[in-house]
Formats: sequence, C-alpha cells, structure tokens
Amino acid sequence: MNFNLREIASATMILFAVIDIIGSIPIIISLRNKVGHIQSEKATIVATCIMIAFLFIGEEILKLIGIDVNSFAVAGAFVLFFLAIEMILGIALYRDDVPESASIVPIAFPLIAGAGTMTALLSLRAEFHVENIIVAIVINTIFVYIVLKSSKIIERFLGKNGISIIRKVFGVILLAIAVKLFTSNINELF
Repeated sequence: MNFNLREIASATMILFAVIDIIGSIPIIISLRNKVGHIQSEKATIVATCIMIAFLFIGEEILKLIGIDVNSFAVAGAFVLFFLAIEMILGIALYRDDVPESASIVPIAFPLIAGAGTMTALLSLRAEFHVENIIVAIVINTIFVYIVLKSSKIIERFLGKNGISIIRKVFGVILLAIAVKLFTSNINELF
C-alpha cells in the first residue's frame, strides 16, 4: 500500500473539479422538481462503483472496442461542451423522456461518473497509485451524497436567482474544462 496524502489531495481536487457537483446543483434541483425524489444513496453507490470499475478496466474496455484514450477524451469534451452551452444559455439541446426517478440515469451516469470523470480517472491512473485514487473517489462521492441529500435546503438558501447565477458561472467553468480536455487531446489524434 502506497498511501500518500499529496497524491490523495491532488486526485481529490482534480476529481472534484471534473465531477463539479456544485455546478450541477441547478441540474439536480431541476431533476428533483421533475421527478419528485432523488435516490441519493443509490446514485452515490452506483457512481462510486462505476468510477472504481472504470479505474481498473476502463483502458482495456476502450482498447477492446478499438478506441484510444485520446478519442474518448475528445468525445467527452463534446459532451461537456454541450452541457455547458445548455447551462449558460438556459436551453435544452437534448430532450429525453422524463425518468420515473433520478438515481442511476442521469445522476450517477453521466452527471457524476460521466465521460470527463472517466477520462480524468484514466489520466490519474498514469500519475498516481491506485489506492490513492480510490480514496479520492470515496471522498468525492461522500461530498456528492451530502449535496444530493441537501438539495432542497440548498435550493431554499440560494433562491431562483442564486441558482441561475451558479448555473451560468459553472457553465462557463465546464466550458473551459471541455476546451482544455479537447485541446490537450486533439493533437494526439493526428
């Protein structure tokens, strides 16, 4: 076991920025208003399992289907880009049937354990020891659980204007993450 506080802190901060649960608060509140209830425990457990499984077998799965990590990162950048556009402009580019409950889809996947998170996990795997990344995943999912459980309180505290401001600010941050993810991986494809 190679536990290292510096690696844990770095991996935690990177995952925190990519998962961006604070920026997802408006989406979570909107989902809760549509479906009535968010299954916080189920979403958190499933997202944790997805991230840990992808940490170990993600690169092999991509190789099996003939996709390199850079292509996956560029695809993830497009997904993040469109999510950011929706947040900034207040429009819905993707319409789907309203789910009966909000747990696995869309909260656990793709909101928490989405393409950006998967790409970040593969990048972290190249730099840090696996046990430190797992600790970082657990720390982030505990924080995610707290945010999911207290979404009603957060909504009352922030109000509609506060949520709108946070949505736009984090939309810009998400857009910047998408651009960075795209530019750092597009050159590797050619």
